[in-house]
Amino acid sequence: MNHDTPVRALHAVWGIVVIAALGLVWRPVATDVEWPMHGGDPGHQQYSPLTEINRGNVQRLRVAWTYRTGDARADDRSQIQCHPIVVDGVLYGTSPQLKAFALDAATGRELWRFDPFARSVQAGEAEDASGVNRGLVHWSDGEVDQIFFGAGRYLYALDARTGRPVERFGERGRLDLTKGLGRDVTGLTVRSNTPGVVYKDLLIVGTSVSEGPGPAAPGHVRAYDVRTGALRWIFHTIPQPGELGYDTWPPDAWTRSGGANVWSTMSVDVERGLVFLPTGSATFDFWGGDRKGANLFANSLVALRADTGQRVWHYQLVHHDLWDRDLPAAPVLVTVTHEGRRVDAVAQVTKHGYVFLFDRESGASLFPVEERVVPASDLEDEETWPTQPIPLAPPPFARQGMTEEDVTDRTPAAHAYVLQRLKTLRTGPTFMPPSRQGTVNFPGFDGGAEWGGAAADPSSGWLYVNSNEMAWVLELVEISEGAQPRVSQGQRLYRTYCASCHRLDRAGAPQHMIPSLQDVAARLDRDEVDHVIAEGKGVMPRFGVLSRDERDAIVRYVFGDEPPSRRVEGSGEEGTRGVTSPYTTTGYNRFFDHEGYPAVKPPWGTLNAIDLNAGALVWQIPFGELPELTKQGIPPTGTENYGGPIVTAGGLIFIGATKDEMFRAFDKRSGNLLWQTKLPAGGYATPATYSVNGRQFVVIAAGGGKMGTKSGDAYVAFALP
Repeated sequence: MNHDTPVRALHAVWGIVVIAALGLVWRPVATDVEWPMHGGDPGHQQYSPLTEINRGNVQRLRVAWTYRTGDARADDRSQIQCHPIVVDGVLYGTSPQLKAFALDAATGRELWRFDPFARSVQAGEAEDASGVNRGLVHWSDGEVDQIFFGAGRYLYALDARTGRPVERFGERGRLDLTKGLGRDVTGLTVRSNTPGVVYKDLLIVGTSVSEGPGPAAPGHVRAYDVRTGALRWIFHTIPQPGELGYDTWPPDAWTRSGGANVWSTMSVDVERGLVFLPTGSATFDFWGGDRKGANLFANSLVALRADTGQRVWHYQLVHHDLWDRDLPAAPVLVTVTHEGRRVDAVAQVTKHGYVFLFDRESGASLFPVEERVVPASDLEDEETWPTQPIPLAPPPFARQGMTEEDVTDRTPAAHAYVLQRLKTLRTGPTFMPPSRQGTVNFPGFDGGAEWGGAAADPSSGWLYVNSNEMAWVLELVEISEGAQPRVSQGQRLYRTYCASCHRLDRAGAPQHMIPSLQDVAARLDRDEVDHVIAEGKGVMPRFGVLSRDERDAIVRYVFGDEPPSRRVEGSGEEGTRGVTSPYTTTGYNRFFDHEGYPAVKPPWGTLNAIDLNAGALVWQIPFGELPELTKQGIPPTGTENYGGPIVTAGGLIFIGATKDEMFRAFDKRSGNLLWQTKLPAGGYATPATYSVNGRQFVVIAAGGGKMGTKSGDAYVAFALP
């Protein structure tokens, strides 16, 4: 299949000819409708023209097939975030352990499976199974048929028919993404979690990099030849001398700063030859004293010439980010009616609950955007940017900042507990800067919108997006903080590289799939812990930048052999080369009441319909349910949610995402719930819909593993009986 042209087979054609003389009915074979790329089409609309499943019959949906990958982790720390694709009747997806596979899309029968790490083990290389995978890319020129996907630091090219590596691509079928960035990133995390996009014979790829206070790789975007893997162009998201945006960083930032990466998904305007990049924050996420300035092209929507990588326009949605406000999802290419004329536009949803809408060619905002003055930081050496851009329309789809009015009223005890704690924290507008006191971040680090993205209905100009309504607490601490001026080497290294996820008290964050290290000796031996530190595992990045002695010091500390009270002689700087932040965090901490429920009043998750023509919120409903609260007579509260919606011409929105592990269909006009079913594990991925031989299917990965829910290994497809 050639992705130079619009998606083929967008309309199923049916015909019935009655041959009365013979008493026969002739039914020609229906044209299959594919879901050939992440987001369904190059513009990432997450839309299907299929109508066989519709408002009138969706309640009759049944499980058509279930495919189990068989490799979910028993400790409930694995997940599947993959948004599958369907091409020529074949479904392509990935497993919890990042194995790629192909299935018969009508039956779920496995056609082939590829384990990217088997080759590494055979070659004696360290296994690099860290990260997640959110999808794959298909490309064909009519003769060659290839699948691309990322696992760890490698980008693989597979024969779509057999699953075998394409030997002529890169180094026998794979590229090492740590190479070709223009500086040495040995030992640093560089991963391909999302599939990238194809334009003509180019595969355009972003990466995921470390976001903590330690050294991090830059997030430059690269384009490779689909046949050979040769690098064709690179766009420096952290500009180099002589490039636009260089003066928005310190002069040497291009040699040492990290991030400003595209870890979510890009979109392509095939007709105009434009690729749209939604970039993330610069590192360290929560302190920027070593990167003073606005920090282009971090937190920006960037339009490039897809064939050359030349910048056409950009818009920075967050200046000098201190809140982890990555652009979390693909830009959505839409056509809207604005001021009486049709405009080709691009919509970008954000973690802080806004939709920015731009003219696709010029980058001009279709609705007014106000640069609003925000509070300044009181941290040493930090210089917050004085203003932040706030669109005046559409209105935000998530609450903006937590006040006492937002405190939960679930029970009097819960209200009192949260109110007392709130009075000890800094709170206010959404851009309250991080602090040592502790600052409430609302919407939280995981949105607002997240990587599941938004769906657009071209018939109406409406955009559908699910949103989290969870407050988090961000507290910064000094890396060298302690009762004495010197801390042990292991404690300093742990604070620098580990505490921002595993917390200072080593309790971890189970809801964020970050295990406690307080009992690590009961689960792992020292060599296993050392290996995980060096190579990463699951969502944990690799810290190969650390020497064996430095890793040993961390192991001694977490195993209790080097207590925090022990001091060492010397400067205490061991293992912190390249670390310029004096701060780390106490961890990723959701703001809960005393019984583990969100600290704010419901809804805790919403599903939203936004009219992009008028810039108006059409409807908003609580999304998700906690059955134990429903039994207490509390109306559905909504839940945190991960994974996004799709929308169909049949009048439906399909979405999993919620903590209650349900898969649902809503009426796209009213938001009314029309159908729901329990999945074998949480559907924390975006579904897809397609037809084979005229029969429509809806499929979703049920991998669970987030928000403290059980892990799973299933892909479940539904169809009418």
